[in-house]
Amino acid sequence: MQSKELEYRQRIAHELDILGITPEILACKNLPFYCEAEELTVGETDAGGRQHMMTPAAANAWSAMKTAALQDGVILEVVSAFRSVERQVAIIRDKLERRMPMDRILTLSAPPGYSEHHTGCAIDINTPGCMPTEEEFEHTAAFRWLEQHAGRFGFALSYPRGNDLGFIYEPWHWCYQPESTSKNQ
Repeated sequence: MQSKELEYRQRIAHELDILGITPEILACKNLPFYCEAEELTVGETDAGGRQHMMTPAAANAWSAMKTAALQDGVILEVVSAFRSVERQVAIIRDKLERRMPMDRILTLSAPPGYSEHHTGCAIDINTPGCMPTEEEFEHTAAFRWLEQHAGRFGFALSYPRGNDLGFIYEPWHWCYQPESTSKNQ
């Protein structure tokens, strides 16, 4: 293991320890480990001026997918994209401060080091008239469009109902997986 990766894993272990997320909890969840993306670019700037960072490949695929959806009369917007380890820690800490039990937190949010958002390839998508990151997104034209077309652009729904990782159903959370692009054309 290279020293950079070792340092990252040690940093994650330290943050998990502080949050009270034990190796036993992680072993039960059997989550994939993700490193932070090293190269990011602005994938989208939202109406509020917030820049959503993605890997260059994910940003290009997102742009193409968003354009194709718009040509079909569907508006797609990014709610969240790249998320640093520090941001993921803050999300978990906020839920702990609201006295949410850890087992519930880990159905809603991945622990630091285990979030697809660290890769710069995961995006949370919304459409006008829908509350962001809510299950109601599945009843939108945007979700129906994504179900039919996202694979052509390399995006896949990460957390369907009853997913093996134990996360809630997240119809808004899609991850760019370039190796899947050719399989879905």
